[in-house]
Amino acid sequence: MREQFSSQLNRKDPELDVSLRPARFQDFIGQIKVRERLELFVEAARGRGEVLDHMLLSGPPGLGKTTLAYILATAMDSNVRATSGPVIDKPADLAGILTSLEPGDVVFIDEIHRMQKSVEEYLYSAMEDFVIDIMLDQGPNARAIRLNLPRFTLVGATTRSGLLSAPLRSRFGLTCRLDYYNHADLQSIVRRSASLLKVPIDDDGSLEIAARARGTPRIANNLLRRVRDYAQVRADNRIVREIADQALAMLEIDRYGLDEMDKRLLDTLVHKFAGGPVGLNSLAVSVGEEPDTIEEVYEPYLIQEGYLKRTPQGRVATDLCYQRMGLPGHAVSQGSLL
Repeated sequence: MREQFSSQLNRKDPELDVSLRPARFQDFIGQIKVRERLELFVEAARGRGEVLDHMLLSGPPGLGKTTLAYILATAMDSNVRATSGPVIDKPADLAGILTSLEPGDVVFIDEIHRMQKSVEEYLYSAMEDFVIDIMLDQGPNARAIRLNLPRFTLVGATTRSGLLSAPLRSRFGLTCRLDYYNHADLQSIVRRSASLLKVPIDDDGSLEIAARARGTPRIANNLLRRVRDYAQVRADNRIVREIADQALAMLEIDRYGLDEMDKRLLDTLVHKFAGGPVGLNSLAVSVGEEPDTIEEVYEPYLIQEGYLKRTPQGRVATDLCYQRMGLPGHAVSQGSLL
């Protein structure tokens, strides 16, 4: 149950997204270089009366790729047609989306790296020449019909840009990578979200939540909601540092932002596999989690913070991991994060 809750922290909450997602560049906190770059290109495109070039937004989940896509559409006074790579199962699905567009519309495809290759090939001509060829019938009666498309902007989001094919990647006019947020930016996001949720919070309380949010705004907002629930039931409905600490301790999220699954991964790596190296599949079986989930959700933060590293032989625990567990480097004892 606890592991299931931990994995939920970095998943999208549609209701939360609608209420807390900023709608303008001015309200978007963090990612300063990316934001400035996008604002410049929007201003230039509007000045020429043209649509934006196609854009690829990459980075770990929860950093604001979807939010930026909607902000771009708002800045260009355009509509958004949002979908995701796995949903577009066949070329007809893509054709239905593209042929229903209005001039200047933004097509947002989340997890674009998971799109079927047969569908992806139809995007090439659509992105480059704004046409799409549809095959009718089969065999000797097969024929192609070329449909002209209105000029549109494709915004693709991916957590694994390396899985994009070279032909697709080269057709994006602009590529932006979003990085994890620092504590100051996350604190500003928590305070803004708390204001929208009408939850009183002081500076120490917002910093306590931000410091345990794994550098991710989505997790920060989800933690804020859980702390709000705790403050409502067990405190005076006001979030201060002590209340935030008690609420997050109840959720088993420590002061370094490590949750139950993080600690279980590191503990398994050190005690069951002597610190590694160990293959991803073996590690996943040991903790009862899918390899893709470990690789995409948990590992990026643990690697960035220096708790483990990837090697050609497998995953290896670092000295910092042993230090957090109270163990001498590369020597296994009875210490544990759990």
